[in-house]
Amino acid sequence: MREAVSLATLDGLEGLSIGNLAAALDMSKSGIYAHFGSKLELQLATVDEAERIFQAQVIAPALDAAPGLGQVVAVCDAFFAYLVQRTFPGGCFLAGAVLEMGSRPGPVKERVAAFQGRFAAMVRQFIVTAIEQHELPADEDPDTLSFELNGIILAANANFVLRDDTAALDLARLVVRRRLGITAMPPPAANHNESRRSRPSSRRQPAATTPSAADSR
Repeated sequence: MREAVSLATLDGLEGLSIGNLAAALDMSKSGIYAHFGSKLELQLATVDEAERIFQAQVIAPALDAAPGLGQVVAVCDAFFAYLVQRTFPGGCFLAGAVLEMGSRPGPVKERVAAFQGRFAAMVRQFIVTAIEQHELPADEDPDTLSFELNGIILAANANFVLRDDTAALDLARLVVRRRLGITAMPPPAANHNESRRSRPSSRRQPAATTPSAADSR
């Protein structure tokens, strides 16, 4: 399933098939078909796996932070770390899937939209808590701020994927903190040259197993 998510970040969910997943894993089509009876089942399982990984690498660290402003900063930083680690060769699965499936009615779009909706609602709640704790101005609008932060992380993803340069993520960390009124400088991303050397090959090979995490559903 991790390999399926990796392929989807390169070829899209519509480009994902039992055939190309079998080829990437050096397995027979019948072997893959035994797990997924159709392309639709494969796509839905891929979204579920992407959410599980996102839960472990982005949401869990944010939930561990101090409620309020600490969680707002933590969720953004965790997202940037998720990119720096080259979790997938095509960047954030969610960012690509929302654009691809937004105009395609059906169960895959509904699953992706639910995934995005839960994440957006969580960020908004972090902001509401920060306002209640007087860490953000009382007249701050949670919907506006959550929209702005979502835009920043999506722009960071696009620039990072296009340029393969962690400078885009360093800038995004700085912009987030400025928007939140935080004067302390953010920690830099991993060394640019080192992170390039550690980038996984874009060849269609099985990815390493990721640590398990509780499903967010």
